[in-house]
Amino acid sequence: MSRVRIGKVARFKVQRRLGTELPGLGKPGALERRPYPPGENGNKRRKYSDYALRLEEKQKIRVHYGLREEQLRRFIRNSKKGSATNWVNKLMGLLECRLDNLVFRLGFAGSIRAARQLCSHGHVTVDGKKVSIGSYVVPQGAKVGLTERARENQIVLQASNAPRLEVPDYLRKESEGGFDVGIIQAIPGTEHVPFAFDAGLFTEYYAARKA
Repeated sequence: MSRVRIGKVARFKVQRRLGTELPGLGKPGALERRPYPPGENGNKRRKYSDYALRLEEKQKIRVHYGLREEQLRRFIRNSKKGSATNWVNKLMGLLECRLDNLVFRLGFAGSIRAARQLCSHGHVTVDGKKVSIGSYVVPQGAKVGLTERARENQIVLQASNAPRLEVPDYLRKESEGGFDVGIIQAIPGTEHVPFAFDAGLFTEYYAARKA
């Protein structure tokens, strides 16, 4: 199972530790009251090594998208194949086009984890066919929607009424038969990562490593 299990309290702590709101965790406001790392000495000024800065940038991506380390490395290997000159940009395109992320970004679920559950329970469709694999990378031009049963789900209704993020410009949301569907109209890149992200530090982290 491709899951990263993070409890409710831990979702606040991990965001505070990384100093960044990670929308995919579905727990907003982690930095509003305590904008410093958790722990007894969390509010004291911290000194970061170059390695720590690079590591944190990697952790942001892994935690936000709910990936295990080996999953992230597999995506990196795929991104480095071919003649891609900017593999990090290609990587973010793959991660943003994962089905669980698209369900979240379209406002059908309040977190990527909740979106993954909708997928695994058979409530998500791609071009009208059920797809139960949250890690499935949806191609450009494909249409993502929900089953009729899922549209009546209270969790889906709550998320749709108060989406965590605005729909990004690489997606087009339209009504079909009175229900919302999303269409991938462009390949996303690093600019679509929904939090502060330093692609240079991320690249440096993996520069000396075999993904």
